Amino acid sequence: MRWLMLGLVCLLLALQYRLWIADGSLAELHRLEREIEEQSRINDQLLERNARLEMEVMDLKEGNQGLEQRAREQLGLIREGETFYQLVEESPGRMPATIAPRTSNTAGAALQ
Repeated sequence: MRWLMLGLVCLLLALQYRLWIADGSLAELHRLEREIEEQSRINDQLLERNARLEMEVMDLKEGNQGLEQRAREQLGLIREGETFYQLVEESPGRMPATIAPRTSNTAGAALQ
């Protein structure tokens, strides 16, 4: 009887070890679930970013409005007859700079 009890206690301890500590334990299960949730959140963000990029590509392929906006923002181009004003914030201790307007009368700086 004593050997049977000792055997059952050892079996119980072995099963408890597998349940709480070993591979496939409850702690590992919770860790994996958290990783899955985190990866799902990252995947959703990447899907949204891909959708935005796809829309931008389609806009650049089909219309001139997106191309014109990029030329204005990134290259500083203006249309013929427009006046470009650039506002510069004053730094403390510096004299304010005067800025002359730039018009599109120069060749190569105008959008068609």
